[in-house]
Amino acid sequence: MPERPDRRPSPSAAKRTGWRRPAAPAAAGPPPGQPTDPQPAPAAAAPPEHRSVIDSAVYRDGRRIASPATLAETFRQLREEPDGMAWIGLHRPTEPELHSLAAEFNLHELAVEDALEAHQRPKLERYGDTLFVVLRAARYLDAQEEVDFAELHIFVGPDFLITVRHGGAPDLSAVRRRMEGNPELLSLGPEAALYAILDAVVDGYAPVVEGVQTDIDEIETEVFRGDPAVSRRIYELSREMVEFQRATRPLVGMLHGLMAGFAKYGTDEELQRYLRDVADHVTHTSERVDAFRQALTEILTVNATLVSQQQNAEMRALAEAGFEQNEEIKKISSWAAILFAPTLVGTIYGMNFETMPELHWAAGYPFAILLMAVVCTSLYVIFKKRDWL
Repeated sequence: MPERPDRRPSPSAAKRTGWRRPAAPAAAGPPPGQPTDPQPAPAAAAPPEHRSVIDSAVYRDGRRIASPATLAETFRQLREEPDGMAWIGLHRPTEPELHSLAAEFNLHELAVEDALEAHQRPKLERYGDTLFVVLRAARYLDAQEEVDFAELHIFVGPDFLITVRHGGAPDLSAVRRRMEGNPELLSLGPEAALYAILDAVVDGYAPVVEGVQTDIDEIETEVFRGDPAVSRRIYELSREMVEFQRATRPLVGMLHGLMAGFAKYGTDEELQRYLRDVADHVTHTSERVDAFRQALTEILTVNATLVSQQQNAEMRALAEAGFEQNEEIKKISSWAAILFAPTLVGTIYGMNFETMPELHWAAGYPFAILLMAVVCTSLYVIFKKRDWL
């Protein structure tokens, strides 16, 4: 990070180095002898609004010396402490609040616009003596078994650090408490606070990695158990891993870029060790996420194969059942045809017409019985040859 340059060309820097805006002249009272206007009634208290300033503090030599309640008080306290550092934590700030910070600390308008709109990819940009960092924090929600992502924007200047959170993670109050418990490290300036935040974000990835690993183990069990809902779970977890990869992969290049500037900006040795440790953790996490995506792809392929095999087995079973049913139908149909032949002959000779040729024939009854036997035997032989019986 750059050393603290002389910021006199910046109006905000001039204010913090001793410049004072002239006080406005006191309003003149009414001439002697004239009555004064009655004082207006106090206005009704405004309803409470969303508080975007989570914590604001001014530090000197790594120790908190002031905890202003408003941004204006923070600006005033920092002007009175030329060697101080301001650490301002915001959560979903309003546009006027960010514009007031931009005017005070000379923040670039593009960085301010990104912090307002959010939905940015992780990146690191340098605007003069100010560093703008975008991080994607993550946390694992056990109840929903899903990964929740949040966006964090950080402005780092020679004597200030501003964090803008869009989401629930990470818990920057714990980072602040840890740094305040180590004044020697915090006295190194805003760069130390930045590295502590980077470390907190990266450490927050570890529970997510463990949670995802557990989910993958459960998914593998469900795949081989034949759970029909596992495909949807694989797809949803794969989408989360895509988001996780987008959050972790750019960090590797960002941290190596910071490490490349150690010599140029005279970064403290302790901070160099700090950043190298964070870079190692990020690299490890990024590799795990890549492995997760590959594993989920393979699991999805295996699941598709198993589903296809199961469908083939079901279709084969249905075909076999249909074949067996068809065989039974053929047997029933064959016997029905055989039994229908004597019924037909008996029906014809049972009509009892007096003029029927065979009605008074002495051999008529044996002939009818023989005809029935011949027809039935012929049908039986035909169906047997066709394997219907």
